[in-house]
Amino acid sequence: MFTTRMVRLFAVVLDHDTDRVTRELLGLGVMQFIDITEIKKESHDRLNDVSPAVPAGKIAETRKRIEGFLHSIGTHLEVPDGIDLEKREAVDIDEVSRSLDRLSDELESVRQEQRTVQQEVMKLEDISRQVETYGGGFTDTAIQEQYSFISIRMGSLPTTRYKQFVEEMKDIPSVILPASQKEELEHLLLIFMKRDAQRVEKILENLDWTDERIGEKFSSLKPNIRGDLKERIRVLEIRKIELAQKAQQLVETQRESLENMWIRLRVNELFSRIQSFFKRSSRTVIFSGWLPASKQSSVADGIVRATGGNCYLEWLHPGKEREVPTRGANAPVELRNPSFMKPFQMLVTNYGVPEYGTIDPTFFVMFSYLVMFGLMFGDVGQGAVLVLAGIAGMFSFGQKREGLRNLSKLMVWCGASSMIAGALFGSYFGTAWLKPLWFDFHGIISGHPHKTSYVKSIYDVLKITVYFGIGIIGIGLLFNWVNLLLKQRWSELILDKRGLLGGWFYFGGIYIARFMVLHDYRSLPAPDALFYLVGMPALLLFAKGPVHFFSRRKHGPLKFTVMTPMDFTMEWIVELLELFSGYLSNTLSFMRVAGLGIAHVTLMMSFFELARMASGGGLMNPWSIMILVFGNILVIGLEGLTAGIQALRLNYYEFFSKFFRGSGEVYSPVSLKSRE
Repeated sequence: MFTTRMVRLFAVVLDHDTDRVTRELLGLGVMQFIDITEIKKESHDRLNDVSPAVPAGKIAETRKRIEGFLHSIGTHLEVPDGIDLEKREAVDIDEVSRSLDRLSDELESVRQEQRTVQQEVMKLEDISRQVETYGGGFTDTAIQEQYSFISIRMGSLPTTRYKQFVEEMKDIPSVILPASQKEELEHLLLIFMKRDAQRVEKILENLDWTDERIGEKFSSLKPNIRGDLKERIRVLEIRKIELAQKAQQLVETQRESLENMWIRLRVNELFSRIQSFFKRSSRTVIFSGWLPASKQSSVADGIVRATGGNCYLEWLHPGKEREVPTRGANAPVELRNPSFMKPFQMLVTNYGVPEYGTIDPTFFVMFSYLVMFGLMFGDVGQGAVLVLAGIAGMFSFGQKREGLRNLSKLMVWCGASSMIAGALFGSYFGTAWLKPLWFDFHGIISGHPHKTSYVKSIYDVLKITVYFGIGIIGIGLLFNWVNLLLKQRWSELILDKRGLLGGWFYFGGIYIARFMVLHDYRSLPAPDALFYLVGMPALLLFAKGPVHFFSRRKHGPLKFTVMTPMDFTMEWIVELLELFSGYLSNTLSFMRVAGLGIAHVTLMMSFFELARMASGGGLMNPWSIMILVFGNILVIGLEGLTAGIQALRLNYYEFFSKFFRGSGEVYSPVSLKSRE
């Protein structure tokens, strides 16, 4: 319910224990380090950096090169569990780079050949497209009129030069078809790209090529041209596959070596990253960082063990100003939620990270989001489709794509909520197969509700969502009061529009509105009741301006003028207007839940009516089935997305706005499992 309680360590160890302490901290993997100079600025000139043998940035650059090679064969790496940090080996970064350069050169040679083959395929495909567009026989006139990218030449050359001609033309995308052979001459039909004309012309000139006129007798060669082009493209495509396999094989043969190299680099990188936060004096090393209070004893024992007790440890708790030095960093935030709530934690952190020491709303967001989604998109069949789509997404996206995986899990939760709501409303793919467990949403929209149901009209549906909205806003105000109490912000707790007086005004207004509804909008509560419900909190809110004004006295002299009371009055009036209009709009905004639920039902009823019209009154016509299938697909995609967005919007703008301060910093310790 609340963020993890954190504690900050300030430690001093002897210089010769630096590596042992670093190994211990990396193995524990629970500390988020901070720059010591941010805390003790006055000591900055007397402290020096602890410079690792190889900078972490250079190691990271080399590590990422290895990841690039291994990702090409579908391998994703993590530091294995149980690695012995005592046996950490230093890395010769230059030797590793040379080894990677050799592999890179071998791969580049293969990739260059891949690029060459691909270019030949593209050129031959261009030739093939040009030939396909030609509609008649091969005549000089047709060639001049229709071909803009290829050249077609008919000619002859000495038979003794034919093999040399084929050899010199093999690097140029072209088609060479023999037409006939007589008098020691080879008569050929040659097709090539016009952009290669200069190279071809030079080859033809050197081999005594003689042009001949293309006549109708050569039109029979057209099928041979097509077949030759397809065969050459097929061979090149096979070669592309072989080259891709060769590139994979080059990496695969060195896979084990690359993995071991990556692990050594990663451990040394993290080792160097930790030491980059250390500061050295003449004989000692100083460092500081945040960790969960529950890990305090294990970290203290580890450092004492690594130093043989020759260390100084000071534990500082956030929120106690006398214990925290000036310029101290803010405590990071760790959210403690079970894995099944990760999709909803994602929704919270997308809005912001809660301020340290305040309420983590993930659990309540899970409840409110799913209830709102179900009310807007209640259908058993369509919800089941969402569940199946979410499960498919979970299996499709690996652990590396955590965001998409959490989104798939969210779809499963939303689908389950939709199925439960659908059973309550009696909706199964837009039709009432079974009796509703709560009320007949379709019957209400069509004007034929069940007489025994408590919910009998659209007005009743709207009331449900308004009461639900009042509950959500009330819980948001309660969360705000708890947060302000924990932070000891007393004036804000009492005088703010989201504080106790604001809540008093809001719930007083709710009582007045309900009283008017019950009395057919014809009367109000008694004047004394009106005063105590909204008048008194409105008057007390006037104290906010003077309290804030005089509280600034400790920051300097105050300038009280004749206009100051006028400023107080104007601020009070604006505050009241914001209070009234803000809470009213926030509450009525929840009516969109009912609106989207009504739209969902109405849209399905429309598709069923279209299906009946297409089949003349029945629903077993192929056109009717097609309309219903299309309608369900459209509703699942469109309405499902809309319901998800609106549920998120109501949580963000109507609920979070009452209490959430997204000023926290995510807790990210340096550990062997660190992502970056």
